[in-house]
Amino acid sequence: MRIDILTLFPNMMTMFFEESIVSRARKKGLAEICFHNLHDYSLSRYGSVDDYPYGGSAGMVMAIEPLANCIEELQSQRTYDDIIYTAPDGELFSQSMANELSLKQNIIILCGHYKGVDERLREHFITREISIGDYVLTGGELAAAVICDAVIRLLPGAIGDEQSALEDSFQDGLLAPPEYTRPPEFRGWRVPDILLSGNHAKIQQWRYEQALERTRQRRPDLLKN
Repeated sequence: MRIDILTLFPNMMTMFFEESIVSRARKKGLAEICFHNLHDYSLSRYGSVDDYPYGGSAGMVMAIEPLANCIEELQSQRTYDDIIYTAPDGELFSQSMANELSLKQNIIILCGHYKGVDERLREHFITREISIGDYVLTGGELAAAVICDAVIRLLPGAIGDEQSALEDSFQDGLLAPPEYTRPPEFRGWRVPDILLSGNHAKIQQWRYEQALERTRQRRPDLLKN
């Protein structure tokens, strides 16, 4: 998988991708992450990529020319499955969306800034708009990092135990059940006996019941879906 990230602040993102599972996936050749500084595509000698909005509203808007030039240059080199724009009014990111994106080969992620991008770019270039929550960030770099992390960890070989990813919260529409590890007793607090029984069928049933109850208590909205 290749992910091209279009950003105003590439240095802000590089450290994140040099750690943990994402870094290992890159070193294994499972994921290629490329950063593109949008200032390099500016038509201004000052490297600016924004301008005042028509109509006189407050704030600045990312201009269409440098963004279109960057996207078209990348499209001349390969075919992209999706061109994603990180935006507060986009589709809410979910585990099922991460699963879907993990099957793609080439993706562009445009990190939003300011009041957003010229609407014509959204109409003619963007294929998908994603929000990671109902709040506004300074820029879309954090959102892009979240999307990449959720997607890359699903790639075969990215994590040591692939079954573990299949048992994560939200994969089956439920929150994950509680987990325990050694020692079996700590300060009088015991691990549930069922987990020490060795009866895998009963353990699986217990885990499902716990996941269902935890979801009912903490995220009942998931059960409605």
